[in-house]
Amino acid sequence: MDILVDTDIKIDQVIAQAETFCEEEGIELKLVYKLSNKSLEIISERSRVLPTLYYVSVEMLKKRVENGCFILTKDNRICGHIFVHEHQVKEHLIYERSSLWVDSDYRQYNLGLLLMARLTEYFNETFLISIAQTTKVHYYNELLGMTHVTLSKMSVVLVEELETLGKLRDELNFRYYVNACFAKEIGQIK
Repeated sequence: MDILVDTDIKIDQVIAQAETFCEEEGIELKLVYKLSNKSLEIISERSRVLPTLYYVSVEMLKKRVENGCFILTKDNRICGHIFVHEHQVKEHLIYERSSLWVDSDYRQYNLGLLLMARLTEYFNETFLISIAQTTKVHYYNELLGMTHVTLSKMSVVLVEELETLGKLRDELNFRYYVNACFAKEIGQIK
């Protein structure tokens, strides 16, 4: 199924509205490189329980947070997060957006899009990929200027590496989106 992007949406305005909501509600957006074990345990357990998240152990989260993680906090409680997973493909580092979650009390305010936007901006000069099943995430990826790529457009080496990492998915259910930096090189990785 193709996703139609509403080109009338002004992404900068939507992001600004999400930031305004955060300010009004006392929600802080932070880039962090370390989280407490308790926070990591909560996030890990959340990933085990929620069918929309892939399970991530505390040890995996410790590695991922070192790459930079954006979190939303209110009253010292994490109410949203997004991580990246670092993959080494030959001499290239590829960052995969992962573990996007927003508390159900705040999901209607585009805070997931805000987290995705900040992480996408932060990794704009590196190879960033999003492997997602959810139509809403596909839509957000397109709003953020990411490019949908099929496996046939990727280099053989990249496809083999995705398969080795267990990241090769059924293209009918999963879509791969890459940022502009990665889109230029996607077929060339050797």
